[in-house]
Amino acid sequence: MNTFGKLFRITTFGESHGSGIGCVIDGMPAGIFIDLEFIQEELNRRKGGQNTYATQRKEEDRIQILSGVFEGYSTGMPIGIFIENNNTKSKDYDGIKDLFRPGHGDFTYFHKYGIRDYRGGGRSSARESVARVASGAFAKLILREFNIETKSGILQIGEIQAQKIDFANARKSEIFSLDKDVENLQKEIIINTKKSHDSIGGVALISAFNIPIGLGEPLYYKLDSAIGELMLGLNGVKAVEIGDGINSAKSLGSSNNDQIRKSGFTSNHSGGILGGISNGEQINIKVYFKPTPSIFKPQKTIDENKNEVDLMLKGRHDPCIAIRGSVVAESLLAIILADMLLLNMVSKIEHLKKIYK
Repeated sequence: MNTFGKLFRITTFGESHGSGIGCVIDGMPAGIFIDLEFIQEELNRRKGGQNTYATQRKEEDRIQILSGVFEGYSTGMPIGIFIENNNTKSKDYDGIKDLFRPGHGDFTYFHKYGIRDYRGGGRSSARESVARVASGAFAKLILREFNIETKSGILQIGEIQAQKIDFANARKSEIFSLDKDVENLQKEIIINTKKSHDSIGGVALISAFNIPIGLGEPLYYKLDSAIGELMLGLNGVKAVEIGDGINSAKSLGSSNNDQIRKSGFTSNHSGGILGGISNGEQINIKVYFKPTPSIFKPQKTIDENKNEVDLMLKGRHDPCIAIRGSVVAESLLAIILADMLLLNMVSKIEHLKKIYK
């Protein structure tokens, strides 16, 4: 499936080494100012080739809006977006066209479809995520109208974890580190891993602010279940936590419950979501990324004829996909919140119609 959302719906298309990546956004309300500079800034945050901590594949990532915008404003019609691929090196993959890369989707894609695009992983490549960031930028334009804001940063690289949460530091950091006191240690572990021709995993923290009470559609489109669905659909994500997450399973109800006073909740163990519905508190999500499977060490694998072979990769790959993945995850949260916001407006209208009938 390549579509997500109920009212704010995104459909993405394209492959890593195809002509380009694109998406169609359906449900964008009419009359929203389309801030092209902001949209490009969002795409630039995700771009590779900007420093040694990311892939050296440097794409321009210039957005082309094909429809749905007139004289700088959304028309309410589907918005078509295309982003050209202009820095592919497909020959780097000629040597593995019949081999399955350990840790990649090559094996499963081939056995499901009987065919696969081996050039950078085709549709299973993280290159596809540029469409999600573009869609997320449009979602943020909706959220901006309601003063809702999303932020992200790197909480942990390997065993090096942030002790302070500073989204301002993450915004200016080369690796989006949330804690300047451990940033250099996190950078060091990435560089050392890269020098040893390996990769390393990481954890991103994604938060949303100024959230109204009532976002989420129980029982089968809860806010937290939608977050889990979309985040786990992102390449390399192996786990998602909301609020205290796993630690909740180690807690007593008396300590895990967020007690309520006139002024609001006294804590936020829930991560801003109760019963699948936002409770007005800050939404906090941890997204866990596995190490980049493309590493430059000899690995054991098989080919399409089940012959056992030794694999040695070429190409340009991120030593830690969590870094740029954090930007994508933030965009995904914006998409979810935009959809939930529009759904909430519909549910309120139906409620009012019943009252005044």
